[in-house]
Amino acid sequence: MAEQDEVAVGSCCRITRREVLEAGGAAAMLLTASSPVIAQEQAPASVPTSTFRLMVNGREHDLQLDPRTTLLDCLREHLRLTGSKKGCDHGQCGACTVLVNGRRINACLTLAVMHEGDQITTIEGLGSPEALHPMQAAFIAEDGFQCGYCTPGQICSAVGMLAEIEAGWASHVTDDVAAERLALTDAEIRERMAGNLCRCSAYPNIVAAIRRQAGRA
Repeated sequence: MAEQDEVAVGSCCRITRREVLEAGGAAAMLLTASSPVIAQEQAPASVPTSTFRLMVNGREHDLQLDPRTTLLDCLREHLRLTGSKKGCDHGQCGACTVLVNGRRINACLTLAVMHEGDQITTIEGLGSPEALHPMQAAFIAEDGFQCGYCTPGQICSAVGMLAEIEAGWASHVTDDVAAERLALTDAEIRERMAGNLCRCSAYPNIVAAIRRQAGRA
């Protein structure tokens, strides 16, 4: 057993595995003791920030943020507009949908610094409890939500979608792309709202709410 615990070193001496481990432990302690100095020398430079101004819901906001900040994180974490929700953070669920210059976008897929000079509208800017936007009122009337987590994105997307139809933008299921006025069928609504997921599966009532609002327009 003693012979198995020995390691040959050259032809003049032998050391045991215990001695090798003890020497390795001592070396590790020396490296640990010096690590703060090494870490300090290799510390990365601070991340530069960008100064810019955003127009959100009709109000100007002067910001100084990491240029990598998404529009969604800017709205929620810095402007405290928490109506826009972070669902997947990959542009797959639509919970973060807001309107930029009247067009719907996923706020999690764009950087805040890219929107200086744009008109940004969140669910808070569409209406208030005292003065609901017609689309908000339609969702309430048709019970177009359950848990409500996706609802802000659904409503913003629906508002943008109706504007697209009004402008004559065809979709994948449009029967007559040359029609002077596009027909708002259930198939059109489902296709155009496909980017907004409802995990509660309130889709029939969401379609009804959109049709209700479109009938008033």
